[in-house]
Amino acid sequence: MCDQHRFFFEFDRAYTQQLIEKFEASPSHPLKEDVAPPEKGVYALYRAGEIVYAGKALQTTLKRRLAEHTRKISGRRNIKLQEMTCRFLIIDGDWFVRAGEHALIETYKPAWNASGFGSHVPGRGRPGIKRSKWDTDFPPK
Repeated sequence: MCDQHRFFFEFDRAYTQQLIEKFEASPSHPLKEDVAPPEKGVYALYRAGEIVYAGKALQTTLKRRLAEHTRKISGRRNIKLQEMTCRFLIIDGDWFVRAGEHALIETYKPAWNASGFGSHVPGRGRPGIKRSKWDTDFPPK
C-alpha cells in the first residue's frame, strides 16, 4: 500500500496558519502603556512598519507587557516611541499562547527576538555577562 492513503492532520501547521491570518487582520496601534487589555495573549512590535519583536503575555497581561516595552523604549537613545506600533491577539489557554508566540517568531523571525530586547533577560547586569545587541544599539538615555 502506498503512503497516499495515509492521513495525518498537522495541527501545528493549521494553528499557525489561522493565527497568522487573524494576526495580520488585527488592527495596528501606536505603542503606548494602555494600548492593550489586561488579558493573556500574543503581540508583536513594529518599528517603521517592520515587525521587530514578537512575544507572549502568559504569567502577566498584554497590558502590562506592552507597558513594560513602552517604558523600555522611551528610556533609550537612537529610537523614538513614535516609530513604534503594535498588534496583539487575546488568546485563552496557556498552550495556545505559547504556540502563538512560537508561530509569530517562526513566521516573521523578528530581529529583536535574538537581540536581548526582552525585559526579562536572565543574567542581565551580572559581572561577566556580555552586553546585548539591543543595549549596544539602543543605550539607556
